[in-house]
Amino acid sequence: MTHSTHLLVYPFSSSGHIIPLLDLTDTLLRRGLTITVVISPLNLQLLDPLLSSHPTSLHKLLSPDPEINLTSHPLISKVISTQKQFDPILKWFRSHPSPPVAIISDFFLGWTSGLASQLGIRRVVFNPSGVFGISIIQTMWRDAAENNDYNGVDKDDNSLVSFPEIPSSPEFQMWQLPTVSRNFKKGDPDYESFRKGMLANMTSWGSVYNTFEDLEKTYMDHMKKQMGHDRVWAVGPLLPKDGTARGGPSAAPPHELLTWLDNKPDESVVYICFGSRTTLNENQMSALTGALELSNVNFILCAKGSDSAFKQRVGDRGFIVEGWAPQLAILRHRAVGSFVTHCGWNSTLEGISAGVMLLTWPMGADQYADEKLLVDELSVGKRACEGRPDNVPDSVELARLLDESMSEEILERVKVKELSQAAKKAVNGGSSIRDLDMFVKLICEL
Repeated sequence: MTHSTHLLVYPFSSSGHIIPLLDLTDTLLRRGLTITVVISPLNLQLLDPLLSSHPTSLHKLLSPDPEINLTSHPLISKVISTQKQFDPILKWFRSHPSPPVAIISDFFLGWTSGLASQLGIRRVVFNPSGVFGISIIQTMWRDAAENNDYNGVDKDDNSLVSFPEIPSSPEFQMWQLPTVSRNFKKGDPDYESFRKGMLANMTSWGSVYNTFEDLEKTYMDHMKKQMGHDRVWAVGPLLPKDGTARGGPSAAPPHELLTWLDNKPDESVVYICFGSRTTLNENQMSALTGALELSNVNFILCAKGSDSAFKQRVGDRGFIVEGWAPQLAILRHRAVGSFVTHCGWNSTLEGISAGVMLLTWPMGADQYADEKLLVDELSVGKRACEGRPDNVPDSVELARLLDESMSEEILERVKVKELSQAAKKAVNGGSSIRDLDMFVKLICEL
């Protein structure tokens, strides 16, 4: 399939956002599209493999690493810094002999809707989070200026906030909701600018989600109703089909780790990782290592703070990774059976796709929403640590849960294997391929 349809792809400069959007970019390139990616020198290494694979159809539009002035919430300040690219992109577009017909940009970059409007082209939102989590976030931003349930200095942090218009009418304690949404400051120029961008997502021409139908169909239908059209596509899980590592220095696990895994029985290893941004506090780390000592499981622990004495006590049962870990390749190894995770959406999809039971330990952002979806609705996980981000689990109870997660009969392991098969089907001729084909068809008709 070859044609000259040209798209501009604009990721948000954070690994959890840029990597899945580049996975989507790769998929679109393989369908014959021409793509220019807006990228900073800091993230260029992530794009280099795609540039090598698609030397004629993929191009880069370098933007300076943003100068961030911390005038409000760090995330909002980072997003506002990207708006400096408005005029340079406008100038680039108007000088291009065959400019893009649409912009696909991260959902934090809602200001690109105004850019697309000025250029007379379509804007498509890329959502790196699940539809359930985004539904909650969008509802909060829609109501933020008027609804004191989400903000206010006197608001009880433990109070319940309900979302009755969202399917299953989810409820959360205030502290479980994303801080950037619940701390909205009416009249603050930065917060108002960010809110305007988030609201623009709902009026964009189309919306692409890194999810799949069997995972979130109810919420996909809800989002279509909210947007007032059917140009809402689930095209995930967006993962490398060859099992390569994502966003790290190597395409396969280090030899020592691979050898260690190869010597373990099938589904006998618990993989423990909290993403690249989360660090356990001293008490949490102590409770976790205590649970690992009390349990009988083999484990891979990706966390700082494991002392040499702990390593000696667990012996060959444990493999400690103190730097970057090739998570996707680890999860796909036959020896791994469960995954202690912070419930970031990329980790969630990787765990589900690998068919491993999820032991949830959320820390913030949309992770409490992801946990509710995984544990309460899909029954593919159990809570490993409940409560606020600084809560400390009981070592004895956590050890019991780790051991239990190795049982072949446990409901959650059966359910996640079923969902794993659905994920594979979705990206191998199923619902995600159908949505992707429809997206490409409509884009090429613009």
